[in-house]
Amino acid sequence: MKERHDSKWAGYSGIHRTITLVGDTYYWPHLMDDVEAYGKTCLVCQQDKIEQGAPAGLLEPLLIPQRSWESVSIDFIVGLPRSEGCNWVLVVVDHYSKYATFIPAPKC
Repeated sequence: MKERHDSKWAGYSGIHRTITLVGDTYYWPHLMDDVEAYGKTCLVCQQDKIEQGAPAGLLEPLLIPQRSWESVSIDFIVGLPRSEGCNWVLVVVDHYSKYATFIPAPKC
């Protein structure tokens, strides 16, 4: 597998091409699974892999709220030392006034 995938003449050609190259000479049960696992652990292939998703769109600014509590953000702070049975904090921030509320929460 290494010779058919990593050699200079093979050129890290991807999973499907490597399956073809290995399958021309060798056969064993689960050949495809083994070649796929080998390709997924290949550092060169992982670094050269092209993103397959749609391109990201342009950033859009958030609308400026006109009154308090019209727009809020919520987040958790986790991994805190336990205090009174709670080790998480729910943080709620009002975008208009920048007022933050911190609510202790137990880990569920």
